[in-house]
Amino acid sequence: MSGYTKILVGLDLTDESIAVIERAIAIGKPDNASIYLTHCIEPLSFSYGGDLPLDLTGMQETLHEQAVERLTNLAGDYAIAADQISVSVGRPDHEMHALAKELDAELIVVGSHGRHGLSLLLGSTSNAVIQGATCDVLAVRL
Repeated sequence: MSGYTKILVGLDLTDESIAVIERAIAIGKPDNASIYLTHCIEPLSFSYGGDLPLDLTGMQETLHEQAVERLTNLAGDYAIAADQISVSVGRPDHEMHALAKELDAELIVVGSHGRHGLSLLLGSTSNAVIQGATCDVLAVRL
């Protein structure tokens, strides 16, 4: 038995998300843990900066709607209730830390791609989640 009763699963909504969800379910199953799924969308202004006078609101809303739809479908595939999913906008590590605290989660599960070269030096979302978490974190190698 793992002892985890609440597990937060951070997903990037790629096809590899399935491996992350299934690992979280396998860990939580012996204790009948509640599984919460989350996806965070980085604000487009982070990518495009404030230098360009563009209104990105419509595009940001479209990304949010698509993320909610994809996360809802994934949750349905694993019988995870709609009130156990969330899509937020912000920095993924900060959003996951805040949600884990709000839920009183004992474990955060995220996917991790092997990093090489420059991306190793710059870090990754999974590394940022690990560094600032106040609970256990499992980085599932993808």
